[in-house]
Amino acid sequence: MRSAILLASVLLTLCGCSTPQERAQKQQAEMDQMIVEFGPACEKLGYAVRSDPWRNCVVQLAAKNAVGRGGVSTSIFGSWGNWGRWGRGSGVGAGVTMGR
Repeated sequence: MRSAILLASVLLTLCGCSTPQERAQKQQAEMDQMIVEFGPACEKLGYAVRSDPWRNCVVQLAAKNAVGRGGVSTSIFGSWGNWGRWGRGSGVGAGVTMGR
C-alpha cells in the first residue's frame, strides 16, 4: 500500500515537470502571440518590422498591457496596484493574497 502511494505521487510529480524544450516552446508561443497582438501597432509607430527596435516596442506594449490588466504578483503578500491600497494582482506562494 505504501509503495503504491509513493509510486503514484512520484508519477504525478513527473507529469507536472516540463523539459527545457517544452518551456522554450511555450515561451516561443507567447512571443508569437505578442507579435500578432502588438506587432501591427509598432509597425504603425514607424518601426521596421522584425528589427530590434520593433521587438523592443512589442515587448514594451505587452508589458504595459499586462500592467493595465492588473498583472500577476509573485509576492506572497499580494500586490500594490492601481486600485487604492491593495492591487488586483494575485499572490503566488504560501501566503494569502490581499485583494479588494
